[in-house]
Amino acid sequence: MKQAQRHLSRKKKGSSRRKKAKLKVARIHNQIANRRKHFIQEKTTEIINRYDFIGIEDLNVAGMVKNHKLAKSISDAAFAEFYSALIYKAAWYGKEVVKVDRWFASSKICSCCGWKNENLTLSDRVFECLAFGLKKDRDLNASENILKEALRVNSAIRTPSECQTQIA
Repeated sequence: MKQAQRHLSRKKKGSSRRKKAKLKVARIHNQIANRRKHFIQEKTTEIINRYDFIGIEDLNVAGMVKNHKLAKSISDAAFAEFYSALIYKAAWYGKEVVKVDRWFASSKICSCCGWKNENLTLSDRVFECLAFGLKKDRDLNASENILKEALRVNSAIRTPSECQTQIA
């Protein structure tokens, strides 16, 4: 991609070689877009087939993109496209997807006892609970907390009439 764009920039405007180089760059862009769409479709289908209930964290993508070291990787991930594909597939297959609030401190809370570590930084990769003595990978701890919060939010969203129809 980088090389094809460099070749394009060196061509004289209006020339037939520039048109060919422009087509080559467009083809590469199309291939990358198709690969991304294929990956998203494949992974969302895999998730939907594996799980009946999915809790997903609402991320501040606009804020994350401001970090120039991570911006390209975050933009390439296409979180919004992934989420929308997950939502429509869940509706097709009768599964549930619940979005957890972005301000929920999933990484800072102990998944066992609920103690909150206010001093946790991004460089800390292991969560250590001082109250319970738990040592766990930070991301694993956060995923368990997101699931618990999604289940709590889901039960709060349901109305009493919906709960009664499910019991019957």
